[in-house]
Amino acid sequence: MDDETAEIELLEQNLNKTRQISQRMTSILSSFDTRLVKLEKSILPLYTSTQVLTRRANNIDSALLKIDEIASYHEGVAAEEALILRGPQPNQLTAYTEVLERMNASVAFNSADSRDKARLVESGAKKLIQLYTKLVAEGSSGVPPGGSEFSSVPFPAHLLVTLRPLVAFLRTLPLPATYPSHPAAPGIQSALKDAQKGYGDMRGAWVRKCLETFGKRVVDRAETIDGVAAGQEVGKWTRDLLSVANEEYSLLTELAPLNSPNALSSTYATLITPLTTLFTSTLGSLGSLIKRNLNKNTFLALSAYASLSPYQTPWTEIMSKRADRKDNELKEGLHSIRASCLRSFPEFLADIRMAGLGKGGEPGAGLAEFTISTVTFLERLLAVKEAAASALLTLGDGNWRMGEGTQVGKTKPAEVDEKTVVEHFSYDVVNAVIQSLLALSRMSKRPAFGAIFLLNNISFLRTQLLVERSAITAILSPPAQELLNSNFRMAKAGYFDANFSPLLQTLIDEKDKGKSAVKEKFNRFFDLLDEVTERHQMARVLSDDPEGRAQVADEAVKLVVPSLQRFIQRNLGKEFSKNPQKYIKMPPEDVENLIKGFYSGGPSTLPLPPAPEKLTNTLLQQAGWGW
Repeated sequence: MDDETAEIELLEQNLNKTRQISQRMTSILSSFDTRLVKLEKSILPLYTSTQVLTRRANNIDSALLKIDEIASYHEGVAAEEALILRGPQPNQLTAYTEVLERMNASVAFNSADSRDKARLVESGAKKLIQLYTKLVAEGSSGVPPGGSEFSSVPFPAHLLVTLRPLVAFLRTLPLPATYPSHPAAPGIQSALKDAQKGYGDMRGAWVRKCLETFGKRVVDRAETIDGVAAGQEVGKWTRDLLSVANEEYSLLTELAPLNSPNALSSTYATLITPLTTLFTSTLGSLGSLIKRNLNKNTFLALSAYASLSPYQTPWTEIMSKRADRKDNELKEGLHSIRASCLRSFPEFLADIRMAGLGKGGEPGAGLAEFTISTVTFLERLLAVKEAAASALLTLGDGNWRMGEGTQVGKTKPAEVDEKTVVEHFSYDVVNAVIQSLLALSRMSKRPAFGAIFLLNNISFLRTQLLVERSAITAILSPPAQELLNSNFRMAKAGYFDANFSPLLQTLIDEKDKGKSAVKEKFNRFFDLLDEVTERHQMARVLSDDPEGRAQVADEAVKLVVPSLQRFIQRNLGKEFSKNPQKYIKMPPEDVENLIKGFYSGGPSTLPLPPAPEKLTNTLLQQAGWGW
């Protein structure tokens, strides 16, 4: 118990000490609080004054900053205005467009000075449009491409580097349709329309200038080169024109500032107007050339028609629909050329028949001009067969004969196709030539020369059409080929009859005729042989056909020489003369050589008749005569 009491007393003592310490601390803290209150009352006025000064200082700093910003802004506006008024400089297009873009944005947000900025935007836009026009003009000038072959009209690549970003920016400029309240929109739209129209004018004039030289060359060459080739050149030139127009349309869609469908079609119509004018002028010149001498230029017309016809669909698409035009210059040109083609067939036949009237005098023995021209005509007809067939079908089967009768074996109109109508026309051409040749040969005052003329011409016609130029048989029907062969046989028979029948008639034995009659027959035979020799020196037979000449020579020898041999053998045995070499001027072997000489080349190659004393003793001895 005592111990516990002692511990309790000790705890009470410690508790008292702790209470005393706490009281002293509380007293100290109260003293500190009183002093802090006094300090706060002393500092509060100073703190309030400092806050006011700080706020004023901040306001002053903000005002100075704003002043600096306003000053900088006005300095920037002045600089940008000077930049815009100066216009875009080389290598500074991006900076220029950025300035315009900022000004345009401020106008769009209705800033206080939007009217002034709108005027600057319009001025800057017009400066850029002027640059656009300048670059287009630079790319649409210079020396046109030369050479014999047209290549293309490319836009200079170094100008496209500048034009592409420029056009991209011009397409962002305000227009009434997109920014109806923008003050500069109407002026910018008007300037863009003028620039785009200028683009069409400049590009159109330039591409015409590039194509015009080649178009003139096509017309000039049409008068000097083969008609088929000339017509093909017309088609090639038209293809180049369409290709250029197509390329220009692609370029227009890339470089047009106003790229709406209506704006593009209007500008494209302006661009191709010089091209369509050039095409019409060129085809007009060709049409005049064809009409001036249709007979000569028939194949120019047919070839041009064949070459141009495939381009009707591309022309409609490229030159009409894209430009929203109703005119079709190619269709009109083809119509004119087609009319000439339709006229050419009846006129060609009429010319052949006219030649058969013989108004040029004696035909001679050589080839008639219309015979050669007919071979050339039919050969060229192959190259334009499709165009010719189309024209003939349009004309009507047989109508090219201009009412002179119907063709033998002609099919019904419903059965006539392109191949058949060409064969019908070719038959009529061959028949007309043969009839004209027959008429001319009958007009000759010397029938023997007329027979040579007929043989030479019909043989040439047959050989060229059926043998040497066998491709022509593709347009010659079997009746036409048989017509050539049968008339050749008749012409050859007529030639032998007119030139050698008189010789053979002198060798016919007549009963109850004396020695004087035999002498007269020999004299008459060799006189006629001299005439035949002289005739063949003046008129060559089948001069361009060695194989035909050889065949005719063999037939002539077989016709004359055996008869002469038999006649000599029969009459030498009758001792009609003591001096037979006086009458038998040439032995059969020499007569054979002489006849072969008719067909061996030029007149100088014909052998001269041998002297009477050169008759072979062998022949006389065979007949029982001594010499």
